[in-house]
Amino acid sequence: MLKKFLPIIMAAIMMVSIFGCYAQTFVVGNGAQGNQVEETRQWYILFGLVPLNTVDSKAMAGEATNYTIHTEQTFLDVVINIFTSAVTVYSRTVTVTK
Repeated sequence: MLKKFLPIIMAAIMMVSIFGCYAQTFVVGNGAQGNQVEETRQWYILFGLVPLNTVDSKAMAGEATNYTIHTEQTFLDVVINIFTSAVTVYSRTVTVTK
């Protein structure tokens, strides 16, 4: 019985493990000096090729001159993408720490 489901289980593990494989971090000035965090979601269609919205990290930072921008696919993004991927809509989380 296990042999029948083993390929499905292995494929599911591989698919889950590739989500969130990469993250990007950008340091502006001296980087974050505190722990004030602004977070928003960036949306794409056509498997990430066309952005649906524009995330302005400088506006998120406000008047701060030292901040850190971190973009990644969080666990919540993965859960959302499970349901929205059927229509080729995907999300990423952009976090600005000041």
